[in-house]
Amino acid sequence: MEEIRGVPTWQEELTSLVDAGLRYDGAPIDLTAATEIGSKRSGFVSADGSGSEPKETLKDQVTGFMKSWGEMLLELAKGCKDIVQQTVVTEDSFVVRKLRKPAAKVSKKLSFLNEFLPEDRDPIHAWPVIFFVFLLALAALSFSPEHDRPVTVIKKLRLHPTGATRVQLPDGRYIAYQELGVSAEKARYSLVTPHSFLSSRLAGIPGVKKSLLVEYGVRLVSYDLPGFGESDPHRGRNLSSSATDMINLAAAIGIDEKFWLLGYSTGSMHTWAAMKYFPEKIAGAAMVAPVINPYTPSMAKEEMVKTWEQWLTKRKFMYFLARRFPILLPFFYRRSFLSGKLDQLDQWMSLSLGEKDKLLIKDPTFQEFYQRNVEESVRQGITKPFVEESVLQVSNWGFTLSEFRTQKKCTTNGVLSWLMSMYSEAECELIGFRKPIHIWQGMEDRVAPPSMSDYISRMIPEATVHKIPNEGHLSFFYFCDECHRQIFYALFGEPKGQLERVKETKDTLVETEAHKDTY
Repeated sequence: MEEIRGVPTWQEELTSLVDAGLRYDGAPIDLTAATEIGSKRSGFVSADGSGSEPKETLKDQVTGFMKSWGEMLLELAKGCKDIVQQTVVTEDSFVVRKLRKPAAKVSKKLSFLNEFLPEDRDPIHAWPVIFFVFLLALAALSFSPEHDRPVTVIKKLRLHPTGATRVQLPDGRYIAYQELGVSAEKARYSLVTPHSFLSSRLAGIPGVKKSLLVEYGVRLVSYDLPGFGESDPHRGRNLSSSATDMINLAAAIGIDEKFWLLGYSTGSMHTWAAMKYFPEKIAGAAMVAPVINPYTPSMAKEEMVKTWEQWLTKRKFMYFLARRFPILLPFFYRRSFLSGKLDQLDQWMSLSLGEKDKLLIKDPTFQEFYQRNVEESVRQGITKPFVEESVLQVSNWGFTLSEFRTQKKCTTNGVLSWLMSMYSEAECELIGFRKPIHIWQGMEDRVAPPSMSDYISRMIPEATVHKIPNEGHLSFFYFCDECHRQIFYALFGEPKGQLERVKETKDTLVETEAHKDTY
């Protein structure tokens, strides 16, 4: 039979096997053994003489499995991306319709941040990159080995029994206060002092000697701001209500005549408020290291630069939050002074202190006073009063310091009256505070920098600014007998002692001066 053309003969197939690397060794071929796949073929050996095929290792299997999974996940991601683009981010999708207006409002509110970007950067591309880098930095900081080191906590805050003297205000709230010095009947001067941030009525004038108060006949009254210490919170607190609280307190405790004000640090804004809304009740004002609103538009550029450059980055950030996002402040407060643990003042408040202030906060007397004052300040354990105080500091106060400047106000009904007022004093009157204003400014103060008192002096030329060299924010006011005497002498002059009221009749009291033999 003729062979079919195109079909290879067995000789040709044998030749192809030999060319592929197999050779016949002359042994008889065992056809039964050839049925096992992968076993050694009888009569044939591999060209390398091993007689077995190469096996796939576990590493090769795992590599192939991972590559396959990677390709599947890549295709899945592409599919999800296409689905999102076609259904979610289209103009007519439910998500876009619901989020378009809120996103536009948030974008408008945050648009001021674009001013910090270079001009050649598109905000749409720049901010996602910045946010991603921020997350990476935050993750790196969270895994920093420094966080594994034990943190030394000085002490824990304690809750003390209530015991403050309180009076009820006309709106039904109670306000806690403290009195030092002479009694109301013998007081020659009444001095009211609102406290600063993270403080309480216990501060007053820290470390003031009772003998000095008696020498000048001073009745010193300090009180807890709403929500601090043992004073009831105020639902809608502002500087106007703060001034009203101060006047109502003075009336409730029997201060019938004009009284003096003393504001320290951030407590000075409550002093300004009382001077603005109730000037007829105030005899004069003293301020030590006053802190003003750092965002006030009437500050000169140089004054603002000198102010902000003294502060740490974290302090600037807290001011930014208080002005833009006060809802975030409780997060930081609960992790600092409302955490139940006591830390150093400069750490909590992000203060950059001078050398004299640093020495003061290490003094045992200061530390004991500071702990007790903070414990009383955070007694109620709520963030609301602290947030209110921070927001008031950086918000519009409702008045400017230039309003306290002595100015001439003339009543004019026309051009002729205006021309006559230029030559006549009869139709003009002087307006402004027109009472003593004394300011003490430490030249090494980095919390309320000297640029702030420079601004006050420019706004109120009549104010007397005492510039104290080598003094910081704390050192001139805390536990400084000579400093306290300087303040009293500037306000009251030579000491005249307390008053002694001698009863002549049932209805008449005659005041006489009582001088000690040592004066």
